[in-house]
Amino acid sequence: MPQIAKVAVAAATYAIDKPYDYLIPQGTDIAVGMRVLAPFGRGNRVSEGVVLALGQGVPDKPIKPIRSVVDREPVITDREIRLALWMRERYFCTFYDAIRTILPAAVWYSYREMWSLTGEPLPGDLSERETAACRLLQDGPMERDDLCAALGETGSRVLAGLKKRGILQMEPQGTRKVQDRVVQIACLALEPEEALERMERKKKSAARQYDAVAFLAKYGDAVVQELCYYTGVSRQGIRSLERAGLVSLRSQEEYRISRRDYDAAAEEITLNDEQQRAYDEILAQCRDGRPGVTLLQGVTGSGKTLVYIRLAQTLLAQGRSVMILVPEIALTPQMMARFSAYFGDQVALLHSGLRLTERYDQWKRIRRGEAHIVLGTRSAVFAPLENLGLIILDEEQESSYESENPPCYHARDIAKYRCFRENARLLLGSATPTVETAYYARRGDYQLALLRRRYNAHRMPRVILADMRRELRDGNAGCISRELARELEKNLEAGEQSILFLNRRGNSRELLCPQCGYVPQCPRCSVYLTYHSANGRMMCHYCGYSEKSSEACPECGGAMKHIGVGTQRAEEELHALFPEAEILRMDADTVSQGHEKILRDFQVRRVPILLGTQMVAKGLDFANVTLVGVLAADMSLYVDHYRASERTFSLLTQVVGRAGRGDKPGRAVIQTYTPQNDVILAAADQDYDRFYDGEIRLRQLRRDPPFADQFFITVTGPQEGPVRRAAAGLRDGLRSAAGQEPYRGMALDILGPAPAPVVKVNNRYRYRVTVIGRNDKTLRGLLSAFMKEFSRRPEHKALHIYTDCNLMD
Repeated sequence: MPQIAKVAVAAATYAIDKPYDYLIPQGTDIAVGMRVLAPFGRGNRVSEGVVLALGQGVPDKPIKPIRSVVDREPVITDREIRLALWMRERYFCTFYDAIRTILPAAVWYSYREMWSLTGEPLPGDLSERETAACRLLQDGPMERDDLCAALGETGSRVLAGLKKRGILQMEPQGTRKVQDRVVQIACLALEPEEALERMERKKKSAARQYDAVAFLAKYGDAVVQELCYYTGVSRQGIRSLERAGLVSLRSQEEYRISRRDYDAAAEEITLNDEQQRAYDEILAQCRDGRPGVTLLQGVTGSGKTLVYIRLAQTLLAQGRSVMILVPEIALTPQMMARFSAYFGDQVALLHSGLRLTERYDQWKRIRRGEAHIVLGTRSAVFAPLENLGLIILDEEQESSYESENPPCYHARDIAKYRCFRENARLLLGSATPTVETAYYARRGDYQLALLRRRYNAHRMPRVILADMRRELRDGNAGCISRELARELEKNLEAGEQSILFLNRRGNSRELLCPQCGYVPQCPRCSVYLTYHSANGRMMCHYCGYSEKSSEACPECGGAMKHIGVGTQRAEEELHALFPEAEILRMDADTVSQGHEKILRDFQVRRVPILLGTQMVAKGLDFANVTLVGVLAADMSLYVDHYRASERTFSLLTQVVGRAGRGDKPGRAVIQTYTPQNDVILAAADQDYDRFYDGEIRLRQLRRDPPFADQFFITVTGPQEGPVRRAAAGLRDGLRSAAGQEPYRGMALDILGPAPAPVVKVNNRYRYRVTVIGRNDKTLRGLLSAFMKEFSRRPEHKALHIYTDCNLMD
């Protein structure tokens, strides 16, 4: 009976994504989780696929055979296949999109179709295009894209027709992004004494071969390359030793993992009463064998990391594995230093800042069970740890845990799914948890553990509110208030360090012509260009477009004026105020030189001032930092997003918490134009309960999460009119469906269409339809059906549709 494989095909779009049946050729060794190459679509273009299931049966219609098998063994486990299927339904993506997110980029192949003549005689009835295709291939095989470019719009049809007639053939060629590194190892094939005795008579005639044998006798096995380097023997000489039976060679895989020297020491951990209570509660929850979620809410500097380490020590001793996620790559060096001090090589580091080869080798270590603790950023949540006991999501409120690229998953959702599937505990750590997390903890859906005071009873920083309205009235139009300048001066005199936070990179927000009002705008996006003084260019932070800045207005010739403030402008002002002080800047423009180097310089060389964007706002722990300055506290407060207050409170609380973490008292200066705002006052007092009580009432009134979920269905396209009309048609269809069963009782609100906050990005317009309701299977099924129907319509060929839920930004 024929064997049939159900295959998820990479070429399938969301509208037609499903498992497809393929015939398994006789004698083909295949298993679930292997990748295959298979013909897909009317043109039978070869596409990669993953085998989801195997079976036997007689198909009721002809099915295509699998072309070839890519892997010798499965690259994805049954558990990961189930996760991918869950993500497909949850995030409105294809199965292959989910699989590509789960597996590291290094395991994937890039394919190209190579076309060549079959050697059959050319018939005389070929068209002009067909003759041209054959002529192009007379000198040898060519890639499909090159052929189609040469043949014009009908190139694909020409190639398909010639292949059908047996004149052309196509062979897919795949290359993997990263190969395993294999080295040759040399070792003695005899006892050391016997090998040296046999080489004794050749000590002079083959001195280097003798040295190689002596080296192996003294030090044991060695990499051939190193053996050649230290003894001067050639590879040919080593092969001669192998033929003589003195040396044996074997191949061995070698990891390409950089050795990092961390200065942290594994000091004995002594927990205070609050920490011990939290540790005991969480450990008991881990041991009861039931999955669940715990919120560890502790003020900044309360020692949450020490609780994490103690939990990891205990669970590791019980044979369980632990995952620790942090929101920013910049936080990994400090956290990695502390965990490496206690757990050594049992810790694997995973984040996008590593070389592709190192990420791949770390992933292999985890898959093989050589590492039992994983530390990393968002994507590390997919690490293939076995016997998972605990996932820690540190600073769980951070928006960077949400992917910006489809599928737009949130690491907290994936962690929660894994914990419930693998009977593990999810620990959410934060001084300022999201309102939803705090709500579920207070309602009893999550367990709650509290750390109300700083570790070692250090006092919270004293907060000074600097009224920037008064600064303007008194003639100070700069971004450094007099209060902040005075505090910086005190720190410089005392030899103490300061961290300044401004959540905007660049020099000025934009250039403006005061005469005619002209502002340079990105030609591809509906945003103004940001001025960068480092390279004298105007840049778009959405699509990357840049142009040289001009001091003269191109419209009227007037002088352009710089308005707004970015980190480069703040750095220039600081240099003017304190010309003798060294200043480090840490933002997306400088971090290319390495966030580890910047932070190491700040710590080791005790650079007086660190100025940065969100990278410096959280997680950093420097004992000599006694002053923190927030240059523009209002920047994130008045944006059009239901999380604006939450994000502002969290940022202010986190950045203020960087001060006074050592033995010296800390201060913080918050510069604001609205010093009486409730959110800013609550952040200044580090009073989360006050902020939460006010915010949860507003959320309930507005039906914001956690009381309802917000789905944003976005339609994009190259022309604004068709995009807006298509979005309006989508809204009308959803409203009609919402009035019918089974959706009538779901209290759905369908709003829009409205332009996205930035309506045009990279020459594509974006309009949104908002659906407010409960994120359940019924509603997701409705939205999925509308998305698939939308994509099938021929009038929507140039348009794209996607859906997000409860966007963090």
